[in-house]
Amino acid sequence: MTEARSALIVDDEHDIRELLVLTLGRMGLRTDTAANLAAARELLAGNHYDLCLTDMRLPDGSGLELISDITTRFPDTPVAMITAYGNVEAAVEALKAGAFDFVNKPVDINVLRGLVRQALELNARRGAQPEEAGRLLGGSPAMVALRETIAKVSRSQAPVHISGESGTGKELVARTIHVQGARANGPFVPVNCGAIPTELMESEFFGHKKGSFTGAHADKPGLFQSADGGTLFLDEVAELPLAMQVKLLRAIQEKKIRPVGASTEIDVDVRILSATHKDLNALVNAGSFRHDLYYRINVIELHVPALRDRDGDLPLLSDAIFARLAQAMHRTAPKLGPEALAALAAYAFPGNVRELENVLERAMALADSDSITAADLRLPGGNNIHSPGRLPPMTGSTAHSQSPAAMNPRETASSALPSYIEEIERAAIQQALQESRYNKTKAAAALGITFRALRYKLKKLGID
Repeated sequence: MTEARSALIVDDEHDIRELLVLTLGRMGLRTDTAANLAAARELLAGNHYDLCLTDMRLPDGSGLELISDITTRFPDTPVAMITAYGNVEAAVEALKAGAFDFVNKPVDINVLRGLVRQALELNARRGAQPEEAGRLLGGSPAMVALRETIAKVSRSQAPVHISGESGTGKELVARTIHVQGARANGPFVPVNCGAIPTELMESEFFGHKKGSFTGAHADKPGLFQSADGGTLFLDEVAELPLAMQVKLLRAIQEKKIRPVGASTEIDVDVRILSATHKDLNALVNAGSFRHDLYYRINVIELHVPALRDRDGDLPLLSDAIFARLAQAMHRTAPKLGPEALAALAAYAFPGNVRELENVLERAMALADSDSITAADLRLPGGNNIHSPGRLPPMTGSTAHSQSPAAMNPRETASSALPSYIEEIERAAIQQALQESRYNKTKAAAALGITFRALRYKLKKLGID
């Protein structure tokens, strides 16, 4: 017979303790109660608990002290804070101290039940190693530390802000946090905040009712509703306009949204993860990002290291990328020659892992054998020597200005003209993206084409 799971309830108000005991008892949990910090510590010393709920203010101390004790001595026991309604500062302080989550007084029973279910699910998933975590490859100290931090923050419901340069894998980190946490069975909804037109933002985030504006032919759920019970990942959060930042802040704090055209609010249960390659603190100081929203989404900050800071990870990453590409192409995975590996190690990779993937995919497509040379990589600024039958290296302004007519026609003799021109386009676009740090608007301007034309070519050429 399976032993009933247990919870410790710490609150000096008798009525609150009775309500929590009744609610958790109906969920099948055995409960112990304590009216102060000393009694709670005594119970913790002699018992194992699957969950702890503690009030913020206790007669002989603060609930923060108990959170600190539990996270240090009993790291496998999730602890949630009970705070006064609207006391955002206390909630944020509890999350930073290591609390799993928080619930406001007066206690909403439905919110409490959801919190308890997630805490118990977290314990049930302990030790699971999701596929996403396996893709965070690398034995460098920076990557070891990153994986350890992800394991810690996954056990919390605290908002996490993921910083790092473009192409470092911030969305992969967000997905790993989601699948290692208590919300793994819920949806993971990523959204690029910079890709939503300003006039549609409120509708996209919160949904709308039929007839609320021209073109609203039916009710539509928003991103918050789609992510209910799971995780909403706000990528490039720095791109949100100030007016939308205010509305987003309220939705995060109140855990309620009002669809456009609706007369009532809807409860939503969403964990917020966010990311940007920009310096949010600098944007706050400049007045372009709200300090209160920054404070709310940046409870825990997690920095993803640049590829150049991951000493020794290139061979492992390259082998994994080649293996994945080879499987998709149904061919043997190539290997990097010593010179090619040295060339990769000497390159700064402004586009990080995303750029590495593009470089290796191009090399794989153009190499004459399964042994990749330094010339096959065609790294920007590199001294790449090309052999007959291959495209010349795309470096400097050449990537933007060289035309087929300017090249040696003998070099095209072994390939069809359309595919040859397509390769020139592909190389020029990839070079422009790298030089603009993957800013598509800047890349389009450098290529002398419209943003829409660039999007079409990216899709046509299959460039991610």
